[in-house]
Amino acid sequence: MHVVDASVWVSRFVREDSYHKASRDWLEKALFRGKRLVAPGILLPEVAGALARRTDRPDLAQQVVATLERLPTLRLVPVGKELAELAADLAAELRLRGADALYVAVAYRLRIPLITWDREQKERSGKVIVALTPEEALAGEV
Repeated sequence: MHVVDASVWVSRFVREDSYHKASRDWLEKALFRGKRLVAPGILLPEVAGALARRTDRPDLAQQVVATLERLPTLRLVPVGKELAELAADLAAELRLRGADALYVAVAYRLRIPLITWDREQKERSGKVIVALTPEEALAGEV
């Protein structure tokens, strides 16, 4: 299992993104192998907002969200009080943005790696979890 940050999903669906190929390759390999992918429930609005802003195509953003919702190996973790409190603690301790802290909190709670392109999130969360880019995960077959 892996927690997958919105940055990876967004780059997967934006062909012009410099990380598009690595994101596509890692996600396709993970999905082909039936790996369970996990994210906090905020994944959907994060991906929708980022795609709509970057592409100026709200229709594409809605199509991608519908695709994510249909993925049988993607588990969205509800953001309840316990997860929110853990994320708040991690945000303060590691100096993370709130949304980034939620992804780290899910990885921390489940004791699984986080896959992200967000350099700050990766570096700061490395104190409490394993955080990798898709390229690193591909190279290490994680």
